[in-house]
This record gives sequence, structure tokens and C-alpha cells, in this order.
Amino acid sequence: MLKVKNLNVGYDNVPVIFDVSFEVKEKELVSIVGSNGAGKTTILKTISGLLKPFSGEIEFMGKRIDRMPAHEIVKLGIAHVPEGRRVFGKLSVLDNLLLGAYTIPDSNLVKKTLNEVYEIFPRLKERENQKAETLSGGEQQMLAIARSLMSRPKILLVDEMSLGLMPLLVDKVLEILKEISRAGMTILLVEQKVQEALEMADRGYILQTGRIVAEGTGRELLESEMVKKAYMGM
Repeated sequence: MLKVKNLNVGYDNVPVIFDVSFEVKEKELVSIVGSNGAGKTTILKTISGLLKPFSGEIEFMGKRIDRMPAHEIVKLGIAHVPEGRRVFGKLSVLDNLLLGAYTIPDSNLVKKTLNEVYEIFPRLKERENQKAETLSGGEQQMLAIARSLMSRPKILLVDEMSLGLMPLLVDKVLEILKEISRAGMTILLVEQKVQEALEMADRGYILQTGRIVAEGTGRELLESEMVKKAYMGM
């Protein structure tokens, strides 16, 4: 579904991502893991069209997208849950969700999608008239994921969803992502909580200082000596 080939990206002509290649197949949950500052967020921003690569290619469903504007990429079926949640704090939960559906012209389909999202996140239904800024951190993370689902994406890009959450809430949000994945959604997750991200992944990639240094199934990577030493203190 998604192919990234020999990607080189940076900021102000300073390279951050070096010759990165990976792929995500339909209905897979793929995790890209690594420490803070490894370049994970930069990769997702480039896929979403928020950054343009120095070189390399990104293909989605056989179509090259690395020179397309971000709003056109959303229309193709790529939704991005950004790092730090980035909800519209002064707007209600409902208005945040409806903004996520701006690419859908059919109002009946928007209503249907809203009901589907509320089934996954009943807490948001209870709080639909509250301002987003009054939600807890975990609820805001749920809202950010739900808002992305409102565009009815083919693939969900999830950036550091554990950031700033208590461990109990991290587990809860991870479980929701697993449910969404089991329902058939393709997910690309970038995360610095290496063990948790690889345990739930079909396949994973290890990113260090802007380079992919290992790949395999989630289980293979968890059992590798490199991951045990570098990320799990074993």
C-alpha cells in the first residue's frame, strides 16, 4: 500500500533522514521505533506532504505522492495523527470531529462515520459538547485519533501517541489502536516506547540517527540482541 524508497529529508538543507526505505502492506500494523530525535516524526511529516524530500520517492496505492500538496494526500486516504495531539482546544469535541471529515462531501456519510467513531470512542460521545481543551490528555489523544478516522482513511499514520500520557492511559490507547487494526485498518505507528510498539506490530523497523538499522517481524526485533541492549536495558 505504501512504499518509501531511498528517502532523504531535512530542515533548512540540513539532512535528518538518510536513504530510508520501507513498506506497509494493506491491513498491516507496522511500527517504526527509535529514541527521541531519531527522525521518526520527520518521516511521517514527509509522507503527509508537510515536508518535501531532498530525494527519494513515496508511493501510495501505486501513485507517487512525494510532490503532492498535503490536502491532496489526505483525499487519497492518508490520515495523520500528529505528535502532541494538536486538537482544536477552543472547539467542541463534535466540531473537532467534523473538521476531520472536511474532505467528505456526503453529509449522510459524515453522520454514518461519526456514529462509527462514537462506537469506538464512547467517551467522546459523552463529551461531544465539551471544549477539547477541557479533556484529559488521554481523551485528547482519543479525539486526535477519532478526528483522523473521520476522513475514512485507507491508512492511519500515528505519531508518538504515548507522549505525555501516564502508563495506564498509554495501555488504553494502545488497546484502541489494536482494535482499529483488527477491524482492518492499515496503521503506520512511530513510537519511542519500543517494546510496546513492537509487541503489537506485524512488522517493524528500527530507526537510529535517521537511518533504518534493522527490520523484521515485531517478535524478531524484540528477540534481537541489538534491540535488547539498546532499548530494553538487557
